Amino acid sequence: MLSHIQRFGGAMFTPVLLFPFAGIVVGIAIMLQNPLFVGETLTTPDNLFAQVVHIIEEGGWTVFRNMPLIFAVGLPVGLARQAHGRACLAVLVSFLTWNYFINAMGVTWGHYFGVDFNAEPIAGSGLTMVAGIKTLDTSIVGAIVISGFVTAIHNHFYEKQLPVFLGIFQGSSFVVIMAFLAMIPCAWLTLFGWPKVQMGIESLQIFLRNAGALGVWVYTFLERILIPTGLHHFIYGPFVFGPAVVEGGIQLYWAQHLQEFSQSTMPLKSLFPEGGFALHGNSKVFGCLGIALALYSTAAPENRARIAGLLIPATLTAMLVGITEPLEFTFLFISPVLFAVHAFLAASMVTLMYMCGVVGNMGGGLLDQFLPQNWIPMFHNHSSMVLTQIGIGMAFTGIYFLLFRMLILRFDLKTPGRAEIDVKLYSKADYKASRNQTTAATTKVARQDQAAAFLEALGGTGNILRVNNCATRLRITVSDIAMTQSDEVFKALGAHGVVRHGNSIQVIVGLHVPQVRDQIETLMNVTSSSEIKSMTEAVL
Repeated sequence: MLSHIQRFGGAMFTPVLLFPFAGIVVGIAIMLQNPLFVGETLTTPDNLFAQVVHIIEEGGWTVFRNMPLIFAVGLPVGLARQAHGRACLAVLVSFLTWNYFINAMGVTWGHYFGVDFNAEPIAGSGLTMVAGIKTLDTSIVGAIVISGFVTAIHNHFYEKQLPVFLGIFQGSSFVVIMAFLAMIPCAWLTLFGWPKVQMGIESLQIFLRNAGALGVWVYTFLERILIPTGLHHFIYGPFVFGPAVVEGGIQLYWAQHLQEFSQSTMPLKSLFPEGGFALHGNSKVFGCLGIALALYSTAAPENRARIAGLLIPATLTAMLVGITEPLEFTFLFISPVLFAVHAFLAASMVTLMYMCGVVGNMGGGLLDQFLPQNWIPMFHNHSSMVLTQIGIGMAFTGIYFLLFRMLILRFDLKTPGRAEIDVKLYSKADYKASRNQTTAATTKVARQDQAAAFLEALGGTGNILRVNNCATRLRITVSDIAMTQSDEVFKALGAHGVVRHGNSIQVIVGLHVPQVRDQIETLMNVTSSSEIKSMTEAVL
């Protein structure tokens, strides 16, 4: 069960990775339409500059205005076992069919379900528009459920053989047929159950708002502490992209009101108190810097130059784009206690910021969210909030550094640069040398060679049942975990760490993990084709 939930979490990264660029475009466009930044002349409706900026802004809204559709189509990329493109097409058709069924049932029988489909699809109505269809506002929750369900149908029925006279309905057509029939009861169940879920969401909103700083602390702590399991996506997802605290999610709501908030002189916490649930990026910007400094300062003097080569890119990745796993997994498996301390400090830092009036949409890094969507547009009227946030953040950078350094030295934790191993990235040649096949100097690993080496270390094509990935990790399900190589072999091939659970294994690769996964799948397909060809030749 855990492996299936983790697969969902990893698959969510496919659509989520579209948001940083879209957020930057919208943030900059809104800033360029603010008279405080560009003057009154350039913001009049008949000005060419204002017209061009408006056009660009509308393009940037594409992702935010179609989040359910994008999540529905994007999830099969990570969840489908084969024919990912065809799976995406089947999910798209089925998701639209489901919404058409909801619309037709709602218009006909809406009064039985307590839903008024004659109402306008505005915030609070429970209705929305998806691809021109008036339907229930299930946000990304409905998209994830339907997408996962249809992808399961695809995985089960895509390769099913039909009689010759029905051959035209094989493959994707058969998947869509089965999904079409399944969408009828799904639509009925949605109409029956979702209004009750919406009432629950409203209750959750009230509770979290009333919980104040405590709610922010619990939310942030869970978002950090669950990273090793891959379940943290299910903590921030409903808040940032779903309707847990505001209609449409914090990401969309903040972008829609960015100009209004930036021009108001009222405290942002009064304007948008729900913004406390999107401050978890502060641990990435401020906390990771303190952690890296502690790891560097506690490394043996002769290893510091090499450990800096590992820490600098990992820390910049965390601070600039909000991907923390390369750094966090550097110390997670050596000392889980350090990771627990990290989660505690992250929650405490964010809660203190919130109590001091800091809110916003800051779940990512400096380049994608902090600067374009928060600090730059807000600085003119909310400079005190920005400076307060930076001050608290830098103070916690120092706390992170001192506490991590003390714990590492006090308990003699073998963090990178302190253990009796080389601090370097390894090549395939080094891997072979470790198995007494050859000796060679350390060279830079080509990604294709790394994929081939990972495939071999996983026990080969025949041992792999499923391949998936999230932002930085390969997620593999194998037939026999005993056939896989040791964690040290994977680390020698360039992995940051390895997580094992039953027959599931996660290999922390880095930001280039989508390319590595594609290359592994290509190698697996080549191997399978060769085996089929050999069998055919043997029969002939």
